[in-house]
Amino acid sequence: MTTTGRTTSGQTTCGDQPAVRPRALAWQRRRASAARFWRQYRTHRAGLFGLAALLVFALLALAAPLLVGSGVDDVSDAPGGPMESPSPRFWFGTDQFGRDLLGLVIQGARVSLLVGLLAAVLSVAIGTLIGVTAGHFRGWYATAVMRITDWFLVMPTLVLAIALATVMSRSLLTIVVAIGVTTWPTTARLVRAQTLAVETRPYIERARALGGGHRHIMTSHVLPNVMPLVLAQTTLIISSAILSEATLAFLGLGDPTVVSWGGLLQDAREAGAVSAGNWWYLVPPGVAIAVVALAFTLCGRAVESVLNPRLGVSR
Repeated sequence: MTTTGRTTSGQTTCGDQPAVRPRALAWQRRRASAARFWRQYRTHRAGLFGLAALLVFALLALAAPLLVGSGVDDVSDAPGGPMESPSPRFWFGTDQFGRDLLGLVIQGARVSLLVGLLAAVLSVAIGTLIGVTAGHFRGWYATAVMRITDWFLVMPTLVLAIALATVMSRSLLTIVVAIGVTTWPTTARLVRAQTLAVETRPYIERARALGGGHRHIMTSHVLPNVMPLVLAQTTLIISSAILSEATLAFLGLGDPTVVSWGGLLQDAREAGAVSAGNWWYLVPPGVAIAVVALAFTLCGRAVESVLNPRLGVSR
């Protein structure tokens, strides 16, 4: 016959087998959930391709100071001549100042990826906050907030971002804010719909009956249930944020003191690379933008399919 007792640390035991502590059990469940997610994710070939491409670009961005050095964007000490075509010395050719375009593209990955990630996080954070609160409180607050959301939805996002970037100082922070505060309405709509569905479940009623306040219900019950949707939405928004950053930089609204993929396209336009036929000035940054945006989109679709199999996303 087994006996139940307590150890000196207060941990309940059953016979010779100690009970698992709640915190350890929670971490065990998280690890099992992550392992299950990865097993399902790796069945999506497109998602794996996107993840591999993102890892390559992330490693290049992190190792940029070691690969190209800190003076790759220096126009006073350029290693080549202006507008040299691709060669064994300069694989991507040179720009109008004689700088190595391969080094500039690698250096620009740091800014483009960073701005895209920060802008997407800001956008999703705003959308999640508005969506959860609008779905929970209802009434006049939800009506007013969703009317504002509808106004942002019908307005062209790029036009709003250009307007904000024009009136604010030219910096990376301006680009992040301009993209983040104009791309949140879609997330807010999706999160509000999910919040309304979660609020109808029986355990929400039990939480209210036991005295759970608004903050407890939103943070402990609603938010964990909408996080899978938020995660999938984040991966999808990052690609559009990178494209928006490149567009703003191409229009001359980015920070002129840093190198980004959109800034390289702007420099190529100003240097007359299109009319002169200097394709090597345009293709590398353009392809980098397209590949990264596609990679994030593929990852986002794979995450959506894993978290919500009913979507039936192709593998």
